[in-house]
Order: sequence, then structure tokens, then C-alpha cells
Amino acid sequence: MMARMSRVSDRTAANPGNGTVATYYFHLCDGFDTLIDPEGREISDISLIAGMALKEARAIIGQDVVGGAIKLGQHIEVLDEGGAIIHRLEFRDAVTIRK
Repeated sequence: MMARMSRVSDRTAANPGNGTVATYYFHLCDGFDTLIDPEGREISDISLIAGMALKEARAIIGQDVVGGAIKLGQHIEVLDEGGAIIHRLEFRDAVTIRK
């Protein structure tokens, strides 16, 4: 599954705009297994993380649609360099399903 998550390197800061860069890891979880992002992303503005996770989730969901089965029980956890979860996005919150 991680092959479906793009790997972008952008170093991120704990404080937006302060010039400090940190690495954040976007792990894909399905409730049983976690697909580890071993490289992480260097990001300079922590406020961008939620949008980046949303874009990743929607890209994965889009690929799932092509395969004919969407797995809304997955989520992305974003961890800082110390291993603390700083953001979590449930796939079911990434899309609106209409009838």
C-alpha cells in the first residue's frame, strides 16, 4: 500500500514560518496493519499537514475506485520525528458519499 502513497520530501517546522524544518511520517493504517512511511517528508509549515494527509487519502481512495473496492476503514497517521501522532485522518472523513 505504501507504494500508492507518494513520497515527497519537504522538511516541516513545528511553528509555521519560523524557518525550522522537521520531518513528518505519513503512515497508512487499516486497523490491523500499518504501512510505515520510512522516509518521511520534510515540511516547513505544520499547518500544511492536514491538507497533505487529505490529499494522500483521496489519492488512495481514487486508486481503490479503479479497482472496484473502496476501503473507508483505513486512516493516515502523521507522526513527528519523536514518534508522537500529530494528525490522524480517517478515510471516511476524506470524502462525502451521496446517493
